[in-house]
Amino acid sequence: MTWMTENLHRYTARRPVRDKKGESDRPFKEFLGTYNKVTENCFMDCVRDFTTRDVKPEESSCSESCLQKYLKMTQRISMRFQEYHIQQNEALAAKAGLLGQPR
Repeated sequence: MTWMTENLHRYTARRPVRDKKGESDRPFKEFLGTYNKVTENCFMDCVRDFTTRDVKPEESSCSESCLQKYLKMTQRISMRFQEYHIQQNEALAAKAGLLGQPR
């Protein structure tokens, strides 16, 4: 199983019951959209030979590298977003005079 498939199976196993507005389906739809984009991009970049049913080793390594690159990029963006969010919260707290005061 690939990483994306494993995560899809884990997500569907613990997926909440759908509410009236369908809001619980939104993260799942976002996941599927992301999965489809990554799959299509890596496929278009890596698969060149359609004369055989077999996946060539260079196609396989290219697709694995593509996915790893995407995962690292996503992780890095997430970390930067968290850092930015923390800085913004600290700035707001400082502006409100909440930092540095004893509790």
